[in-house]
Amino acid sequence: MVTRAVASEPPAATGVPRTFAASAARTGGELVARLGPSRTAGSWIGADGKPVVAVTDARTAAEVRAAGATAKTVRRSMAELRSATAALRSAPRVAGTAWRLDYRSNQVVVRGDSTVSAGDWSRLTGVADGIGSFVRMERTEGMFTTRLNGALPLLSTAGRCSAGFNVTDGTRDFILTAGHCGPRGSVWFADTRGTRQIGRTVQQSFPGGDFSLVQYAGGDAGAGADVVSIGGGKGVRITGAADPAVGQRVFRSGSTSGLRDGEVTALDATVNYPEGTVTGLIETNVCAEPGDSGGPMFSEGIALGVTSGGSGDCAAGGTTFFQPVTKALAALGKNLIVAAGNGAAQGAAPAPPASRGTGAGAPGEAAPGSSAAVTGERAVTPLARLTDPRNVGPGLLVVAGSVAALGATRFIRAEQDRKAYRQRYSATWG
Repeated sequence: MVTRAVASEPPAATGVPRTFAASAARTGGELVARLGPSRTAGSWIGADGKPVVAVTDARTAAEVRAAGATAKTVRRSMAELRSATAALRSAPRVAGTAWRLDYRSNQVVVRGDSTVSAGDWSRLTGVADGIGSFVRMERTEGMFTTRLNGALPLLSTAGRCSAGFNVTDGTRDFILTAGHCGPRGSVWFADTRGTRQIGRTVQQSFPGGDFSLVQYAGGDAGAGADVVSIGGGKGVRITGAADPAVGQRVFRSGSTSGLRDGEVTALDATVNYPEGTVTGLIETNVCAEPGDSGGPMFSEGIALGVTSGGSGDCAAGGTTFFQPVTKALAALGKNLIVAAGNGAAQGAAPAPPASRGTGAGAPGEAAPGSSAAVTGERAVTPLARLTDPRNVGPGLLVVAGSVAALGATRFIRAEQDRKAYRQRYSATWG
């Protein structure tokens, strides 16, 4: 399970509800960008839903408070933290390791999965010791893997994967999915017999990044290209894309485990998969399982990322990484297909600066987004048609993600969340 993202602000009049966290994410990101990496060390959404900015001196703290955010004074700047990750990257690569910047603790966290030998872990620990005591070493169970196998994928001789979001160059439409799924030229089908061609991979990046484009065989995604399916014939209409904030509540849809929610725990994470190293990932505590690869991460109708790799499962929990949407579309030169003000799909504008993140509400307040029915075969995209139960074989595909047998409300952790969720979307989600 490894993939990439999409980009662009939603149109002005989308009608998509916004919570305080959208403003909090934007405020924190803009302050960090304006004050610079030598005076700050990241931002996140606090437990009260307000922006918190890590600062290195009293003058910067005053500026942050004047802007309406909370300032937390820390010892090390973002420049120092990034210097530490650069030193880790220059060390001999160890598959099964990952590291991230922990804004809240002002540390760099390095983790090793169960495949890392004692000798390799000892050598990497020596590198960390040489950098400084703010590099924290942790072992984790399971394996950091790219998860190709599972139900409801795109099928080709290169492997199995799920679709992410529909994107366009204004003339032709594409599926954005994982780069590790297959090299350029891979042909994808809707059935195990290889008789119903979906499209062909025309652009791919992996490792380093992890994203690819599958061009529709007919060139057109069709009606309903702006809807992400979440199962049971229901979907979420996508209205734009942005970068998330640490502490933000998010949702993920996948072919194996359905709709799941959690929190963004870190940005700019690096993962050393067995196949290669991928950088700039979003780390979350949302669970995922094999077959969820390539599925979309979103909140309030805003596309945030595409499912990458991770460890653990949805029984015991785990860590899942996502490729940021904005970076992928910027690299590919494509636009996300989003809902226009009248409900019709259209190509989104170019990706906004990373500091202008838009996202979910504070933890406990976020909602998936504007609901929409995934309608009949003639009204939806080729992706949605592949979920028709009359189709044969396990390789059935979902628009921007995959269908799960369980309803969305089962996967909302707290009863309070479930009640609010039903109240807000009962009219169309059932």
